[in-house]
Amino acid sequence: MIKTKDFIEIEYTGTLKDDNIVFDTTDAKVAEENGIFDEKTAYGPVIVCIGEGQLIPGLDKKIEGKEAGKEYDINLTAEESFGKKDAKLIQLIPTSRFKKDKVQPMPGMQVNIDGITATIKSVSGGRTLVDFNHPLSGKDLAYKINIKRIVEHPKEKIQAYLKLQIGLKDIKVEMKDNVAEIELPIPKEAQEELAKKLKEITGVDARFATPKEEKK
Repeated sequence: MIKTKDFIEIEYTGTLKDDNIVFDTTDAKVAEENGIFDEKTAYGPVIVCIGEGQLIPGLDKKIEGKEAGKEYDINLTAEESFGKKDAKLIQLIPTSRFKKDKVQPMPGMQVNIDGITATIKSVSGGRTLVDFNHPLSGKDLAYKINIKRIVEHPKEKIQAYLKLQIGLKDIKVEMKDNVAEIELPIPKEAQEELAKKLKEITGVDARFATPKEEKK
């Protein structure tokens, strides 16, 4: 049975339950068939650590207790996924603010305002109605999950965790007597925090070094 802090390799497709519209998938073919294919996305199975916030909260919890090597249909209410819509997060903003940044607001357009992603709901005269809720808030979701396996090797766990947390591919990790030597150019403070987290979820001590090609 899968439990918190287990690393698992999964494939999944998420749909809006009421509309049966695919909004996320690890399958390139499914993405193409549903018009959501993104060339920048690396499709295929992903490795996640259960309980570490790498999946939406409700999905994380409902995978616990499941078995590897099986497929599951998992339904999530809005509260279990991205929450209900909050009326306070729907605001009127002067249209001039967008035009100042050379943006012509249009209904349905996603924009970044002060570092927050928002959706344009309507444009009327000099005012634009903007929704700061998550685009999937208020939606019930349905996931089809294939739990391929439980990942056991510490090196694979560390590489998978760093890939999702930092967004870097091909991170070099060498294992020596239950110590992971990791080539990663990050500040010392970040190294200490990351080493602490890796110890907690993998039981392995981590040491960081600057990649050889960056050494002077």
